[in-house]
Order: sequence, then structure tokens, then C-alpha cells
Amino acid sequence: METGQPSRTAFSAARYRAAHQLIEGGEIFTDPLAVRILGVPPDAEEAPGRRAMRLFIAARTRFAEDALAAAVAHGTRQLVVLGAGLDTFAYRNPWPQLRVFEVDHPDTQAWKRHRLADAAIEVPENLEYVPVDFERQALRLAAEPGAFFLWLGVVPYLTHTAVEATLGAIGSVTGAEVVLDYPTGVAGLDEESLRRRQRLAERTAAVGEPLLSSFEPDEMAALLRGAGFDEVEDLARADILTRFLGLPAEVAAARSGVGGGHLVRGRRTS
Repeated sequence: METGQPSRTAFSAARYRAAHQLIEGGEIFTDPLAVRILGVPPDAEEAPGRRAMRLFIAARTRFAEDALAAAVAHGTRQLVVLGAGLDTFAYRNPWPQLRVFEVDHPDTQAWKRHRLADAAIEVPENLEYVPVDFERQALRLAAEPGAFFLWLGVVPYLTHTAVEATLGAIGSVTGAEVVLDYPTGVAGLDEESLRRRQRLAERTAAVGEPLLSSFEPDEMAALLRGAGFDEVEDLARADILTRFLGLPAEVAAARSGVGGGHLVRGRRTS
């Protein structure tokens, strides 16, 4: 991120969420505030790879909020949204008893609050903003036992050291649960997938938010278990296609190829 500027990748993710509402009618994930908070019409153009990214971003939000709903049903009363960007959950939170903390870079938070005011979206009383720069500050939050952490669209832009430190902070909370996404490395990618990854890397680097980290599933699982999470669920591309698009497993496996984004849920059961 550039000093004094909001996250450009957060804005890009918000455009994908809004476009999913208009193009697919929110088939995977419905967000009535996604278009309003964006402030400009999302790009509905079907450029190569755009549909895949749009559906992945919708699926990761659905995956996270499904897990959150289950956690709330079992007593969770605190949600921490790490790298909140233009995420809208806090403003459509259906559980008055669930207190939400949005953690993000102060420049991005200031930008978001302007967007909320311009869109006339009310800031609820059970929401608190916490300014943090993950690369320069350790996460310090008086999280209560059983707190749920939502960490979407952030890990690829952090160093391995920052990812490990943040997971360690989350895992120190008794009964904590976290949902995050991460990209795998480029080994085994076909030529088209490699070109898409390179184009993405060039775009994010150009706006001052370079891709810094990728992980293999066993590596991410080891990080989570090392941080104290003894229950780990990891969805690869084929799993995502089956769960959220309803494709038969064999079809999903044929279409998914190698690599791509993964969705992960970790839970500390004690």
C-alpha cells in the first residue's frame, strides 16, 4: 500500500463481490450492500479469468460466513475481520449479540468510512474499528474465548513471517476459529494459468501491493497446527466447485487443474 492511500486490491475485491450480485444474481453469496458501498458500477466485462476470480471471491465469503453462522449457533459472540477492506458483514450482521471488530490499515479504514457515509450505510453500535498495519505491527486484541477471525484476501500480500505471526496471535485465543484464503505456488501450473498469475502479480505490484506469499496445503496445515489449531479444513479448487457450484466431483476435478486459491478454516478446540 502507498502511504495515505487506501488498498487498491480491497477495492478490486469489492468490485468482484458487487459484480457477482449483478451477473450471477448472488447465486453463491447474496450481499445487498455490495453495490451500494462500491459507489461505482462494477465492471461486468468477461475478460479471461475474470469469472473464475469473481466466483472464487463469492465462494470464499460464503464459506467464511457459513462457518461464522455455525460458530454463532455454538456461542461465539465476537468476530474480528482482519483486513476488512469494503467487507459489508458488520453492516448487515443478523446477530445483535455478535460484536464485530474491523482491523485494517488506518488509511483504508478512513476511506471505507467515507464510502459508508456517501452510501448512507449506517455504522452499527456493535462495531469497533481497530487500525493495524500487519507488516509493521503485531496484532494485539483482547479477543474473548471462542472469537471468530475472518481473514480474506490478505495472506498473499504479506510475508511468510507476518502470516505466521498473525496466526500465532489468533491461535493464542482459547477456542478461536479462523477462515482465510491463500494461493498455492506456481509449480505444475499450465501455461495459461502461469500467464494469469503473472498478470495478477504485475497488476498488484503496479499499485504498490505485490504478491509476497504462497503456500502448499501441507505447509499451511503445519502453520495452523503450529499456531494451536487442531481442526483444519482446506478446500482446493475442485472442492470449491463441488460445494458452491454443485458440480459432480469428477467434473470439478477435470475443470480445476493444478494450483489456484484455497479456502481454509482452522479451529482451536481447547
